[in-house]
Amino acid sequence: MLVFRGLGELPPEQDPVALTIGNFDGVHLGHRAIVDRLAAQASAVGASPTVLTFDPHPQAVLRGHAPLALVTAERKLELLEEAGVARVVVLPFDRPLSLVEPESFVKDVLVGELGVRAVVVGTNFRFGHKARGDIAMLASMGETLGFSFEAVPMSELDGRRLSSTEIRNAIGACDLAWSNRALGRPHRVPGRIVRGRGRGVGLGFPTANLEAPHGFCLPGLGIYAGYLLVEGQRLVSAISVGTNPTYGEGNPVTLEAYALDFTGDLYGEEGEVEFSAHLRPERAFATEADLAEAIEGDVAEVRRLLRSSQPFPR
Repeated sequence: MLVFRGLGELPPEQDPVALTIGNFDGVHLGHRAIVDRLAAQASAVGASPTVLTFDPHPQAVLRGHAPLALVTAERKLELLEEAGVARVVVLPFDRPLSLVEPESFVKDVLVGELGVRAVVVGTNFRFGHKARGDIAMLASMGETLGFSFEAVPMSELDGRRLSSTEIRNAIGACDLAWSNRALGRPHRVPGRIVRGRGRGVGLGFPTANLEAPHGFCLPGLGIYAGYLLVEGQRLVSAISVGTNPTYGEGNPVTLEAYALDFTGDLYGEEGEVEFSAHLRPERAFATEADLAEAIEGDVAEVRRLLRSSQPFPR
């Protein structure tokens, strides 16, 4: 897959383009439905299926903060390639771009710079200054400027909208059963393994503490079954997202993974935690002995769920 970071990197002579536009955070099943239609349109007009996306997220510029990320920028590109996208254009989003009128964006960028033959977007797609552009405008301008246009209806799963917002809400509510299906894979959180306070060692369950990137989507507080992905290994793990309430109130949220049957030093390594299932809410225990007994039960449940389960499709 070819990646162009800005319009200035586009070659002077390029293949015809079938284009979809959006943030594609998570590259979830709803996004894949759009990409599938993009591939069909690209084949019909003899063009290259291309994604136009933005960095940073437009809301970071327009509102001063972006939604919690479901994937890193690098992982998003990997997932788009897996979905069959041939090219990605990453457009730097800044204040001047936010002021471009939608008609100019279509004429100057989509047609003038990219030479689109087909455009495919979701029915809720908005663009241009003050989000004035919509699918009706794209359809009309396509007829005038010579590109085909298709609006893909919003997909649903179990009666819920397949959107990045809905998936974030489900992850935050510990509803991995739905969010992982909506993503088409288990949710992962990347991070560097750092030293914690060593309480897990004292309890007999040494954990790897992951320092997640700022602004990344973490599951709600609780205990989970999943995997620690590090050094090329996929280690069955009991995972905690919590504040360690047994040791007092007001502790920061930490992400810790106890890798079953693993011994070794992982400090300083980059890894990922993959969440398979929510086991129970976080809660405070009267004593460390009670906490250790609860962790033993969590570990047994992780073994039951994951040692005999089939891998989630990825």
